[in-house]
Amino acid sequence: MAEGVVCVRERPDGKRSANGKEFDPERLFLPPDDDLAPNRPGETLRARLDGSGAAGPSGRARLALARLLGRRPVEDAWRRALAAEQCVGAALEGLASGGWDVVHSIVLPGDAIVSHLLIGPGGVFGIASRPAARARVRAGVSEVRTDRERHPQPYVREARHDAARASLVLSRGCGFLVQVRPVLVLVGARSVDVSPELDDVRVLEERDVPGLGAFGGVLHPDRSRRVHTVARNRRVWLWA
Repeated sequence: MAEGVVCVRERPDGKRSANGKEFDPERLFLPPDDDLAPNRPGETLRARLDGSGAAGPSGRARLALARLLGRRPVEDAWRRALAAEQCVGAALEGLASGGWDVVHSIVLPGDAIVSHLLIGPGGVFGIASRPAARARVRAGVSEVRTDRERHPQPYVREARHDAARASLVLSRGCGFLVQVRPVLVLVGARSVDVSPELDDVRVLEERDVPGLGAFGGVLHPDRSRRVHTVARNRRVWLWA
């Protein structure tokens, strides 16, 4: 058996993904802990917040004190990121009727997260959702600068790198080349200006996300289903 490949077996009743679609025509399934298809947008961030205890009385008191002292609790950043992923995830789920599947919250080694992997007629898109908090944004070749933050953020570089890792994993698992095109979605930005030198990462605002469904002519439905079958397997990402 090839490294990183998990056996699957028939399931008598069809299991469904978060968007209500059956996973694939072969009616294959994975152990529940290894199946990413039911993930909700921001699944990993939800788990981090739950584990931090921020929702309990002591957690809320701790966060309130930190804010009073001028600190920036990491839980606040997680909540903003979660809201961004939920916003983009809802828009992506709306593409299901057009033959698209989406896998949310894929964790890569090193704790990087592919917010969403969109798979369908137009190919495969690795989508990073990032909050922009009503900022004016300038997306350069590797970084994003805003008028609200002193330091630039490496969002473009991260989206590019994570898409390349996803392409390697999916190509190996599928047995054919799978090109994953990087997309960076800046949620809640007041304006977004993209450098003309940036030509390999698509930078969008949340209102532009449904437009990804207009792409076609890249993946045959059989290959699209195969990519989705591989992508939902948590174990294949252990070697990303």
